[in-house]
Amino acid sequence: MKRFLLPVALATLCGVAFLRAADKPAAQLPDVAAPKMDAKTGRPQEAFVKLHQSFVKIAHEGQAKLVFLGDSITHGWSGNGKDVWPKAFGPYLPANFGIGGDRTQHVLWRITNGELEGIRPKAFVVMIGTNNSRDDSAEGIAKGITKIVQTLRAKQPQAKVLLLAVFPRGSKPDGQLNEQNDKLKKVNAIIAKLDDSQHVFYLDIGNKFVPGNGPIDKEIMPDFLHLSAKGYQIWADAIGPKLAELMK
Repeated sequence: MKRFLLPVALATLCGVAFLRAADKPAAQLPDVAAPKMDAKTGRPQEAFVKLHQSFVKIAHEGQAKLVFLGDSITHGWSGNGKDVWPKAFGPYLPANFGIGGDRTQHVLWRITNGELEGIRPKAFVVMIGTNNSRDDSAEGIAKGITKIVQTLRAKQPQAKVLLLAVFPRGSKPDGQLNEQNDKLKKVNAIIAKLDDSQHVFYLDIGNKFVPGNGPIDKEIMPDFLHLSAKGYQIWADAIGPKLAELMK
């Protein structure tokens, strides 16, 4: 999509989304593609659009062979995970398509509006859903994740999908696993069934971060949600063997 067409496309797509969601906010529709909106202006968030445009550009360059899709936890590979990223994934020509605050509907909107055009990766790593956990049901979140996986399969049939269980999360100040985490366990139980051992591969690495029932270690998740450098190393080590298999 050319950049000068983006505002028109956004307005049109937002109109469609809001017509379908006339009786409830987009947060209640995790399987309906929608851009992230600015509550004050009623327009798509500027930072969200800017990052999306940068990802569309990377996609059109057609170089990336491994694409990570997700929210701030994925985006953090460019922050706390910046030293781990090149060592763990550099040989795969990776691209990080993570945006802070994204929900399933936002990722779905992004991958149906340019982020999969011009690119032919060997694999995707998908971890999304924690930001839906306050407002949406486990079934709804799982439905949104399923729609993302289905879209990836339809648009990029050559690529494998490494679908990660949504990571554990805890409450401040003690790091104990909370009600949102209980909901995410239900989400993970549902999306685990998407694994077909041919194109989609489900992997739950949550116990690498939080053995047992918690509490969460602040050295791994300082705010009991996002990862430290140590946490990103754990992530890389946990998916490394499977990625090596999928990237052959």
